[in-house]
Amino acid sequence: MTSRHVSSAQMPIWLYAAWFIALIATLGALFIGEVLGQTPCVLCWYQRIAMFPLALILGVACMMNDLRIGRYAFPLVFIGGAIALWHSLLYAGLIKEAIVPCSQNGPSCTDSAMLTVANLPIPYLSFISFMAIAILLIIFHFHNKSSKVST
Repeated sequence: MTSRHVSSAQMPIWLYAAWFIALIATLGALFIGEVLGQTPCVLCWYQRIAMFPLALILGVACMMNDLRIGRYAFPLVFIGGAIALWHSLLYAGLIKEAIVPCSQNGPSCTDSAMLTVANLPIPYLSFISFMAIAILLIIFHFHNKSSKVST
């Protein structure tokens, strides 16, 4: 039976990178909302609901050297990524929706003030963040799987 914990020196960098992305995304969302005072739209809230716990549980997994983090992280990554994809497609105008989450009556991600890093809108950055975390966790999973076989 293999252990689900490893020493910090053996913990692959991919888990730390996934945690860093989740942490930066969380801090960025908090900065936009709390410092800049821009209220998020409904879909942004749903993405935050998935991203904020990722920053916490990926950080704990790094500290505890937990190799089974995928079991807890992938559902959040999948749900948040799906919402971010939907939001990005709405933002791009590739799909139409009867109820527009980014409206003139409430908070809007379609405003030019909502463009951030490299002039990318927030929905795109969110989708990129979720996909990067997913890719890093997949690499982390397969790296650990192959290292178990070789030992």
